[in-house]
Amino acid sequence: MKLPFVDAHIHLWDLEKLRYDWLSAPFDDTGVNGSTEAIAKTYLPSDYLADATGFDVRGTVHVDAGARADQALNETQWLQGLSDAEALPTALVAFAGLNDPNVEALLEAHSHHKSVRGIRHILNWHPDSFFSYTPANLLDDPQWQAGYAKLAKHNLSFDLQIYANQMAQAAELAAKHPDIPVMLNHAGMPVKDGDDHLVRWEAGMKLLAAQPHVWAKISGMGFVERTWTTASIRPLVLKVIEIFGTDRVMFASDVPTDKLFSDYATIINSFDEITADFSDDERRDMFGRNANRAYRLNLDL
Repeated sequence: MKLPFVDAHIHLWDLEKLRYDWLSAPFDDTGVNGSTEAIAKTYLPSDYLADATGFDVRGTVHVDAGARADQALNETQWLQGLSDAEALPTALVAFAGLNDPNVEALLEAHSHHKSVRGIRHILNWHPDSFFSYTPANLLDDPQWQAGYAKLAKHNLSFDLQIYANQMAQAAELAAKHPDIPVMLNHAGMPVKDGDDHLVRWEAGMKLLAAQPHVWAKISGMGFVERTWTTASIRPLVLKVIEIFGTDRVMFASDVPTDKLFSDYATIINSFDEITADFSDDERRDMFGRNANRAYRLNLDL
């Protein structure tokens, strides 16, 4: 792909500096996403640039990489140092447990770092515990809702990672807080949890898209289908674009997490091929300009 690219969702980690329980032994292949052992090694800007060789990457958005919760600020401090020294990542989405009654102090501390744009607190909950990342649906928690409401005060967006069964509730929450931009992660993760999974996912996506301050990131195809191909994800990618429009979708590699299922060039070239019939202007929006706007990167694209 030759277009200018802003990678709207990447991760970096240094296993010597911070603790990541999900990247630590013992590894187990029985979970929803399988074993993470293959990516359980330090991944720095130089590793990202090696993976992105041949692509015109103009900016990157680092999204909370699952460091231990009590190291959230340490992660931001480390990443801000990388951003200052290497201009990679361009912007940061930090972690904060929004159900913590004392979360405001952490939001305040994060927001003092010039590259921080938003917060992610992973919410994936499912009635079938096999799919769940959390023991309960935090969207139900009044304490979590109160934490979410504090984001606007600190000029922070929210990276929303959920399943289809949570979308109606998330759309309702977003409607109550039009001053908090929302970035839906990984195309809404339409996992195969029943015969009608795509019908339910599409209905939920339409509810989210009805809120004009909700954006969709297209990435993480391996979460839906570990052995995906360009042909198998084409309907999914095109449906997200149809629902959100070419002015509210962003493409992302999600490396190194998605290297569990594929590689950088395959991921980005697949998105390129699937969108070949869109206009040059629409493609420039989806591959760069939308992320530039949504995450306030101030890049010249």
